[in-house]
Amino acid sequence: MGQAAALVLAVVAAVAVVIDQRGADVGAEVVTAASPSSSPVATGAAPSPSRSTVAASPSAPPVYQAPGPVPSVGRGTFGYDDRSGPLLGEAGAMRRYRVAVENGAGEDPAEVAAVVTTALAGPGGWVDSGRLRLQQVPGGAAHDFTVYLATAQTAARMCLAGGVDIRIGGRPYTSCRAPGKVIINLDRWRLSVPHFVELKVPLSVYRLYVVNHEVGHQLGNRHERCPGAGRPAPVMMQQTLFLDGCVANPWPYRGGQRYSGPPV
Repeated sequence: MGQAAALVLAVVAAVAVVIDQRGADVGAEVVTAASPSSSPVATGAAPSPSRSTVAASPSAPPVYQAPGPVPSVGRGTFGYDDRSGPLLGEAGAMRRYRVAVENGAGEDPAEVAAVVTTALAGPGGWVDSGRLRLQQVPGGAAHDFTVYLATAQTAARMCLAGGVDIRIGGRPYTSCRAPGKVIINLDRWRLSVPHFVELKVPLSVYRLYVVNHEVGHQLGNRHERCPGAGRPAPVMMQQTLFLDGCVANPWPYRGGQRYSGPPV
C-alpha cells in the first residue's frame, strides 16, 4: 500500500476524531495572516467511507504532511482514473466529473479519486443540498468538469491560462478553479499549509477542504469570510491562507444545512 493510500485510509478516522464545533469564481486567494485557534478543526458528521472501503486503524497517528520530496515539475500530461464512481446525491441536476493526476506527480489517480469521492459525498458535501447529483466518469467520457492534481509549475500554468494567478511571492502556492477545471496544487495536497500544521489539523482534513472549496467555485460559489471567532470556517473561506479566528472546516453543509459566512 502506498503513502497516498495510507492517507486515504486516514480520512474517516481523522475527520471522525475532530467531529462537534465549530471556503473569485476563478480567483486566487489573497494573503492574510493566520489567526491561532484553541480548537483546530470544526466537528461535524464524519464522511461515509470512500469506494476503497477499508476501516482506518483508530490507533493510527494523524498525518499533517505527507513524507518525502514533492516534485515541483511533472510531465505536463495526465493519467485518469478510468472507473465510474457511485452516484452521489439523491435528486437535482447531474454533474459528471473526471479525476486526473499529472504524470510524474507520484500519486495514484484511483487513490486521489477516492478522496474526491469522500469530500463530495460527505455527509456534509455539496450533494447535501438535495438539488445536486455528482458522479465520477472515466477519462474519455462526456463530463462537466475535471478535478486535476498537478505539480506546482503545471498548476500555475493551467490556472494562469484560466485567468488565475496562484503565485505568492513569485512561487505557485494556492489551487484554483478555471472554467471546467478544478486544479489542485500538489504542494498543498502533500504539505497542507503552515497554519493547519501548526494547529495540528490532519492532512486528510485539508484535502477534503481544498476539494470542496475549488469544486464550490465550479458550482458557482464565491469567497466568504469568517462569521466569528471560534466558529467553523465556511468552506468557501480562503482557509489555505488564513483562518481569521475561525476553526478549520472542510464541509459546505453542517447538520444538513448550508453553512456559510459573510460574502467577500
